[in-house]
Amino acid sequence: MAEMDQKDRQIIRALQREGRITNQDLAELVNLSPSPCLRRLRNLEKSGAIQGFSALADAKTYGLGLEVYVRIRLEKHHEDVVQNFERRVSAMQEVLECHMMTGQVDYQLRVLVAGLDAYENFIRNKIHPIGGVGSIETSFVYGTVKKTAVFPDLG
Repeated sequence: MAEMDQKDRQIIRALQREGRITNQDLAELVNLSPSPCLRRLRNLEKSGAIQGFSALADAKTYGLGLEVYVRIRLEKHHEDVVQNFERRVSAMQEVLECHMMTGQVDYQLRVLVAGLDAYENFIRNKIHPIGGVGSIETSFVYGTVKKTAVFPDLG
């Protein structure tokens, strides 16, 4: 796909706000007729700019009442240690996000679990057995001020 333009960004932001919007309503919202709007949407999907659609669900209502940010520093940065860590963490369903970081830690994980006992189990039975972990720092989320899936407007 050619470089994304402002109209493509409007389509993406509209879908981030309301993923179930009809093509007709989306076209009106971004000031296009339905056919060109649908064509742009399909091109955005084909190019990978839109990677899929999902439902935003409330974790607490689902039964996952504890959101945790876990910062991990590895003891060594040998290729096999790094690959093992990344492969093992990628397979853990409790880990919603894993980011490689600059600074004092190597990785930051966003973890959802049912409660404190489940978090202890996660650390003891999933993180510790990986090996090569030098330190673990934990921050518990006790409130959320802002949470959005909508990208900032570049225009």
